[in-house]
Amino acid sequence: MNSLQQTKQLGQSIWLDNLSRTLIHEGGLQRLIAEDGISGVTSNPAIFFNAISKSPYYRDDVARLKAANTSAEPLYEALVIPDIQAACDLMRPEYERTHGRDGYVSLEVSPALAHDAPGTVAAGLRLKAAVERKNLLVKVPATRAGLTAIEALIAQGCSVNVTLMFSLAHVNAVAQAYVRGLQRLVEAGGDPRPVKSVASLFLSRVDTLVDKQLEAAERTGGDALALRTLHGRAGIALAKLAYRDYQKTFTSEAFAKLAVQGAAPQFMLWASTGTKNAAYSDVMYVESLIGPETINTVPDATLNAFRDHGKAAATLEDGMADAQAHFNALAKAGIDMRAVGETLQSEGVTLFEQAFEQLLKLLA
Repeated sequence: MNSLQQTKQLGQSIWLDNLSRTLIHEGGLQRLIAEDGISGVTSNPAIFFNAISKSPYYRDDVARLKAANTSAEPLYEALVIPDIQAACDLMRPEYERTHGRDGYVSLEVSPALAHDAPGTVAAGLRLKAAVERKNLLVKVPATRAGLTAIEALIAQGCSVNVTLMFSLAHVNAVAQAYVRGLQRLVEAGGDPRPVKSVASLFLSRVDTLVDKQLEAAERTGGDALALRTLHGRAGIALAKLAYRDYQKTFTSEAFAKLAVQGAAPQFMLWASTGTKNAAYSDVMYVESLIGPETINTVPDATLNAFRDHGKAAATLEDGMADAQAHFNALAKAGIDMRAVGETLQSEGVTLFEQAFEQLLKLLA
């Protein structure tokens, strides 16, 4: 087995952070499933912008839809929903084999709805109905409005991938929204067993911002040597502490009552796992965070790097005390990790909105 397959044996799913018709039509996704054990797919507006602008397989459909005077956003959905359906069908054997534990594909609601809870709920239910696949995850951001929408969607039996999480505060708020949604579903007589949720915690962007703040502290007279030792470690520490909180939430008495009725815990998903600083290992966000009941969604370059030289070992629960000590040291250095999370979430919403606007302009 290669390192990707070994990771799966350790209880972690590896999902691909990419999707296009080229991957589907030319057999690339099927090969990743068969040869590497890839067991899920995530998508976002930036991924689809890249796919539609570069892949030749969209041209005929774009021409046909434009000839019918289809406006940009419906045109976008008409292009990507068949891709999502095809990916869901490729993942369906894994979904069936794991009894709904794995084998999912994510489709994001419009980023323009990031602060519109009712609009997000309506869009999520509409996309669920349009895709019509049990192994679809509707992707919703962890904004304040998003938390309300997540709870409402879960309460209506809609499986959700929560995106744009950057802090422990986000992790815990999202977990509580999921639990509340399940409680509402059960109280209404619904079945929680088909409902799946993952919580996507973004990592490399955290290190990028924290490193900048540490450099600023050095320039303003901080202890340069001490501050240097804190670089490049915040993202991994954040993930380890998030996993600790995940274990507390989903082994609690409150969740046990739901688990008896078949409810599944909301798995942590490591996102933004492509290393952005060339001075750091290109597989650091994979090697350091392998553990059961987790998912790592990786872009193509990280996938290839980990297959080539990554080492698979159960590392996620190692160094929990060190992770907390690192957060304490960051606080002492003046780094507010909750504020870091809020800044990055706001920036992330803006970036996704811009990518979506670019995509609609491309189609228009």
